[in-house]
Formats: sequence, C-alpha cells, structure tokens
Amino acid sequence: MKPLFIEYPKCTTCQKAKKCLKEMGIAMEERHIVEDTPTYDELKEWIARSDLPIRRFFNTSGNLYKDMKLKDKLDDMKDDEKIKLLSEHGMLIKRPLFISDHHVFAGFREETYRQLDKEHL
Repeated sequence: MKPLFIEYPKCTTCQKAKKCLKEMGIAMEERHIVEDTPTYDELKEWIARSDLPIRRFFNTSGNLYKDMKLKDKLDDMKDDEKIKLLSEHGMLIKRPLFISDHHVFAGFREETYRQLDKEHL
C-alpha cells in the first residue's frame, strides 16, 4: 500500500512535510483533510495503531479548537465522542497525518520523517 498523506494544502507545516517526503523519494497518496475528512472508522484504526493518546490528534493551535473551547471539554469526553468530533471537523485534526503499513504520524517532525526506511513503510 502506498503511504497516505493527509494535509491541508495551505498549511506551511504540511508543505514542509510533503517537501521532506518528496526529497526522500517517498511516493504517497495525497488527501485534502477538509474535502475528504477521515472517517470515524479510519481515525479509530489510526489512533489505535499509533499508540498515541487521542488528544495528540487534535489541532490544539487551530481556531476551531479554540472556538469550540475544547481545551476545557476533552477531558470529560469519551474516546468515541472525541473520534466522532474529529471525523466531523477536518480542521480539528492535527496535520499532516502520515499513514503507512507500519507508521502513523500526527503532525510533522523532520527528524522523525528522516528516519523512515523506504523499504519498510
């Protein structure tokens, strides 16, 4: 399976991440996070595979997160409610998301991306 790169194209962090992956010669399927928002089932699977807390999948610096006052609400929500919220509002999702057979990354850290082994994505 070709890795999946979920992005908001105007996001400079997404642009940097995509540039890094292309420089590394990693071919990927690109997907717009708002026009084709990840489904509940996709997010549930990716979050489970990532071993990250659900909170790490929220774009905590985004306007929508702040407007919805989620900082104060997330701790009282069940996991299913959090995933449902993410699946309904693409701009709440931390971006970019990079999903391959062996990796799920939320956000971009160049040093982490640079450690990817093209043979074992």
